Amino acid sequence: MSDQFKKVGSLLRQKREELSLSLKEVESSTGVRSAYLEAIEEGNIAQFVSSIYALGFMKQYASMLGVDLDRMIRENPSGFKLPSEKHDFSFGIGTLEVRGNASGGVRWLPNLLWAGAAASLLALGLFLAKYIGIFGAK
Repeated sequence: MSDQFKKVGSLLRQKREELSLSLKEVESSTGVRSAYLEAIEEGNIAQFVSSIYALGFMKQYASMLGVDLDRMIRENPSGFKLPSEKHDFSFGIGTLEVRGNASGGVRWLPNLLWAGAAASLLALGLFLAKYIGIFGAK
């Protein structure tokens, strides 16, 4: 973990306290959970699912406080280097699978019932129309 993340976290905490904002208020404003905001303020990016989430939340938090984090990153890119992460994704032939539906083949049944009801109403309408004499002679 970079010392730069700790410095930024300390700066964000200091700015938040200058503005007399609680973590709950920042959470409400940014949508970032207060546990993550605390982790940012402590410089602990290991608490996040992914380091890219940590950086995104840091940018959102900094923007809300009026701190130009992008400028800080441009001035010190090596300090904001995220640790490489190994993901267990394997894309290739055969990795996509067709998943069955819990309702299986029963999904067509309601459509069949509606089609049968519509056909019955149509047949009844034609029968009544001929009986009354609307179509053709009796």
